[in-house]
Amino acid sequence: MLLGIDVGGTHTDAVAIDTEDGVEVAASCKVITRHDDLLTSITEALAIILGTVDKDAVTQLNLSTTLSTNAIVQGKTEDVGVIVSAGPGIDPHNFMPCKDFHVIDGSIDHRGNEVRALSTRQLAKAIDSCRENGVRVFASVGKFSTRNPRHENFIRRTIASKQDANGDPLADFVTLGHQLGGALNFPRRMATAYFNCSVWRLYNDFATAVENALADMGLSHVKVNMLKADGGTMPLAQSRTLPVQSIFSGPAASVMGIIALTDIFHDSVILDIGGTTTDIAIFADGAPLIEQDGITIGSHPTLVSALKVHSIGIGGDSSISVVGDEVRVGPHRLGPSVCRGGERVTLTDALNCIGDCTVNDVAASKAAMDAFAAEHSMSGEKLAEKAVAYASDAIHEATRGLIDEINSKPVYTIHELMEGKKVIPKKVYLMGGPAQAMKMNLFKRFQISTEVPENFDVANAIGAALTRTTWELELFADTQRHVLFIPTLSYRENVHSSYDQADAEKDAVNQLIMQLDSMGVFLRTEDAQITHAESFNMVKDMEQVGKNIRVKCQVRPGVVNTLVGR
Repeated sequence: MLLGIDVGGTHTDAVAIDTEDGVEVAASCKVITRHDDLLTSITEALAIILGTVDKDAVTQLNLSTTLSTNAIVQGKTEDVGVIVSAGPGIDPHNFMPCKDFHVIDGSIDHRGNEVRALSTRQLAKAIDSCRENGVRVFASVGKFSTRNPRHENFIRRTIASKQDANGDPLADFVTLGHQLGGALNFPRRMATAYFNCSVWRLYNDFATAVENALADMGLSHVKVNMLKADGGTMPLAQSRTLPVQSIFSGPAASVMGIIALTDIFHDSVILDIGGTTTDIAIFADGAPLIEQDGITIGSHPTLVSALKVHSIGIGGDSSISVVGDEVRVGPHRLGPSVCRGGERVTLTDALNCIGDCTVNDVAASKAAMDAFAAEHSMSGEKLAEKAVAYASDAIHEATRGLIDEINSKPVYTIHELMEGKKVIPKKVYLMGGPAQAMKMNLFKRFQISTEVPENFDVANAIGAALTRTTWELELFADTQRHVLFIPTLSYRENVHSSYDQADAEKDAVNQLIMQLDSMGVFLRTEDAQITHAESFNMVKDMEQVGKNIRVKCQVRPGVVNTLVGR
């Protein structure tokens, strides 16, 4: 039995998937998300599910949470000391993510050679400044640390040797930039390291609370995975050091949910209409698109791999307002819909009024809509019709804008770069609570086949439950220097001058398999895919002196099973 929980902006959805005899939803539920106490939302949902299924049959729980995202959006993150070794070229201060930001003299070149040693005097001064400001978490980032992490490691060791005013270790946690991925983009690496530290304590407190709650519920035997923005999962233990990967995992759950519920072969639009937002994703030739370089958090581009999803502030609980003669919906959620005991009329109340759905207290929706409409000299039904039209138009326009943006650049899916591809959707898939109610209104806008799959209201949780563990690594080899390095694993070894690309590809696959095995995840060799490989000859005095090799290997996002044709 597989459990999936998606903590959304309005509701927390949970499902139990029975895989004993086929694949089917054995139980599902929705509870209100308590943003000040996400753990309670999770335990409430679990209690309902466990009231239906045998807890001893549960083997795995995959969890998608808004915790890290909310902390960043609401400015509830922890102060971070970011210490950078940059060298010549780009000025890191142009990208500084926080006030405790320090650039230390010293540099390593693109080959991994130390050009200039770190200034120990400047480093000591930077650490003292952070200590005075009460900083307890640090990011150590070097420009070319993916080629040689010497400076980052030196910064970490120096921080570890320091004590606070009470004589305790100064640092509770240090993020090393080279462990975040193999890409060389220095500004993205700084931002990613910063955000990883800023949510570390909050996330780890939450992870510990989840483990304790599961133990109290008799689920200590269950393997727990956290959803990532790229549509995969990572074991809870590994997520503790990489909490930044859990940012924007909710939209990823919706994409994986639609993959689990339908067979998609063509260019398609996926609309996940929740209580607070509508998440828009695009599939090209049946495969979801990805953010090739990484997502942007606030104004800072990062290295966090993610599916390409655009969110707008329109959902079932989005409040209705009137500005002049225009009726608007969203972008704010000011409490639940009137039909659920709220005080402000919402999109769900409007859908109740025009008969497109019958959610909870329909009479309350109609009465509140009539009263609000009377303040603006119109009937309740007319106001409701205009609200639904506004929401439908806004979703359609946002989708068209996203497609235009996608078609202005190279198209990357989770499988490949599609040269010259132009996305022309042939189908719209709807999911989320208001999906069925909005189906005909959206069909009128898109004028293409519009489908609402079974279990549409808990599709996110289904996607979470069935998503498989993903991981990636990049291997670099410099045969002139006789060095092989895998940044994310901090793995380094010597290689012979005859080492070639084929050797590197084999080693990358083996290292990926061993890494996942150490995490308790079994991976078949054929499921470890080489997604990039290149080898350049290095020449000196007209003679080849070695090869520079780069190989990227990964387990791509996907689901372990589907409910299609069950």
